Amino acid sequence: MAQINPYIHFNGNTEEAFTFYKSVFGGTFGTITRFKDIDFPPNLISENEMNKIMRITLPIGKHTMLIGSDVPKFLGQVNENENRSKIVVNTQTKEEADTIFEKLSAGGQIEVPMADASWGVYFGMFRDKFGIEWLIEFQS
Repeated sequence: MAQINPYIHFNGNTEEAFTFYKSVFGGTFGTITRFKDIDFPPNLISENEMNKIMRITLPIGKHTMLIGSDVPKFLGQVNENENRSKIVVNTQTKEEADTIFEKLSAGGQIEVPMADASWGVYFGMFRDKFGIEWLIEFQS
């Protein structure tokens, strides 16, 4: 069966964001590749971007991986206020939903607090401190 994994772009703070996500979900990074690890044409990546993240992975659960990268200046800047796709986290318990919501939303902006939704799930929504939009759900 096909598998879907979210891939998030950042403006230079991928490592900070993924360290935060790791503190919430646990686990270890699968890969960390920096721009300096890749053979790019001369002058394409600036010297101050060489230590930025080209690709990082954080396995979450058995079948999901969160993937991210910094966007180098030659590709433009990520509009952090755009209407990005949201990442949905489905939990095993209501308590897990509350814990993940509380940790991931710390320093961010809560849009919908965790509560029973009219469509039959325990649900909450927020933008984390890095501007990424999350939906947390538990369906009993």
